[in-house]
Amino acid sequence: MYKDIRNIAIIAHVDHGKTTLVDEMLKQSGTFRENEEVAERVMDSGDLEKEKGITISSKNTAVKWGDTKINIVDTPGHADFGGEVERILKMVNGVIILVDAAEGPLPQTKFVLRKSLQLGYEPIVVINKIDRKDARPDDVLNEIFDLFVMLDATNEQLDFPIIYAEGINGIAKNELEDDNDDLSPLFEQIIETIPAPEQVMDAPFKMLVSSMDWNDYVGRIAIGRVEQGTIEQGQQIALLDRNGDLKEKAKATKLFTFNGLKREPVEKAIAGDIFALAGYEKVDIGDTLTATTDMTALDYYDIDQPTMAMFFRVNDSPFAGLEGDYVTSNQIKDRLMRETRTNVSIEVEQTEDPDIYKVSGRGELQLAILIETMRREGYEFSVSRPEVLYKEIDGQKHEPFEEVVVDVHEDYSNRVIDNLQQRKGIMTSMTQEGENNRLVFKVPSRGLIGFRGEMLTETRGTGIMHQQFDAYEPFAGKIPGRNSGTLIALEKGEVTSYALEGLQDRGTFLVEPGDKVYEGQVIGINNRSDDLVVNVVKKKNLTNHRATQSADDVKIAPAKKMSLEQCIEFIDDDELLEVTPKSLRIRKKHLDFNERKRAKKNKQFA
Repeated sequence: MYKDIRNIAIIAHVDHGKTTLVDEMLKQSGTFRENEEVAERVMDSGDLEKEKGITISSKNTAVKWGDTKINIVDTPGHADFGGEVERILKMVNGVIILVDAAEGPLPQTKFVLRKSLQLGYEPIVVINKIDRKDARPDDVLNEIFDLFVMLDATNEQLDFPIIYAEGINGIAKNELEDDNDDLSPLFEQIIETIPAPEQVMDAPFKMLVSSMDWNDYVGRIAIGRVEQGTIEQGQQIALLDRNGDLKEKAKATKLFTFNGLKREPVEKAIAGDIFALAGYEKVDIGDTLTATTDMTALDYYDIDQPTMAMFFRVNDSPFAGLEGDYVTSNQIKDRLMRETRTNVSIEVEQTEDPDIYKVSGRGELQLAILIETMRREGYEFSVSRPEVLYKEIDGQKHEPFEEVVVDVHEDYSNRVIDNLQQRKGIMTSMTQEGENNRLVFKVPSRGLIGFRGEMLTETRGTGIMHQQFDAYEPFAGKIPGRNSGTLIALEKGEVTSYALEGLQDRGTFLVEPGDKVYEGQVIGINNRSDDLVVNVVKKKNLTNHRATQSADDVKIAPAKKMSLEQCIEFIDDDELLEVTPKSLRIRKKHLDFNERKRAKKNKQFA
């Protein structure tokens, strides 16, 4: 058992190389055998994480360097998963803040750094990807220093150590000119800079639950840092909620420590180390595990509240129940409640309608990840358009604003600026880097719904956008909605080539010949701003007369296939997205044409 311990979190903006750096730290510390095959970004173990190339949930690992055990937490970089980062910071004693040598500090860098500085940590700054052709490490270092100053860092925090790294090649340097070929300088800096945790052994055992896991054999697993005392397997321990009320008393059936990518069973856990513990079915994030001789709870660090919500409801379309395994209200409710136990930034409320649940989160991506995870597990349901959560402050209506950074070629800058200004965005800065402009805006969160797709269209797929919740500001007024209408199916049936050919000039189709559709389903995007009901299941009358040979050659433009995120951005207030394990269908809330007209009229007079 190691007495010398360091607990660190690696924090950064998305795609700045955290997970790749951790891969190399694991390899160079001897975690893997020499002949062992190791996947890239080994810490991103979830299917969605591998597909999207982002970290969604934090992961624990540990490496050994000399006589020191270094517990490492790899944290998400996307703003929507900031709740993961916030609670993880309480489990460690220091942070490595990683910044891309070309891109510099971005919105999420600012967010995680602010949280770290508030906790009093003195970060190690790692300027990564110095091998990039467009790397500008000296300029980036100045930008990082300016960011520290802007966030009111103390003199001690401003005197941060700097490491230059090529994460993908496993190289770290104290100076750019140094000629070493491994990560030794980084490991040595961690041991020198990050303080060892306080190890109060002679006090009653206490541990704050900072993370959760699940195992089919031992059930719920609580993960956290032992704040004081020691615990042995089989010891009687009390579980207290955040208010200090007793939830249950039970024996610690299993204790695990982290070693590389594995959890190893141990007989004893000591203060200062990060451990996992099984035996408590009612455990939740923020609870305290404590010896029965001292029944007081540890302080829990409240995370920022959700800013966006969607309504999850039972699927009631004509195709309901055909593709999903879990379709009932109770099954959907149980799955959503299970999510809240491990994902502290998700909130679920039951509405007056027993078939509809309001699910609140930190942004579109976080909610989209939940939807995609559920559909892969076999759930079938429908969701509404995202809506922001307003607050009443001093009698005035406030809404969430986000800081948006767009890197765009100078040829397209004006289009992006016009679009964001129409969405009530206010430009705060504009800087030029080569042929690219970096635009920084403050924009209402609701104004960003659907913006990413438009921005990619306007910049021909070259624009890069980052966003981060900034603050609640006074309500910005009406924002124009979607500028295109939809094509809506007239009746239920199978889409025919003949019908699509006659409607091609109306817009872009979302369906192909042979697809099954129903009345009220959105089957295309109208060229005009209004909705149009069309018959896409019409069959050609069979006759024995042909005008020419070419009459049989039907040429139809390929259907537009939208991802889940694109569908969520596209749907309007009067539409739903039907989600099944096999399909994504956009539909009107009211499938009948006359009901839609009635609902529209009632809304106008409301």
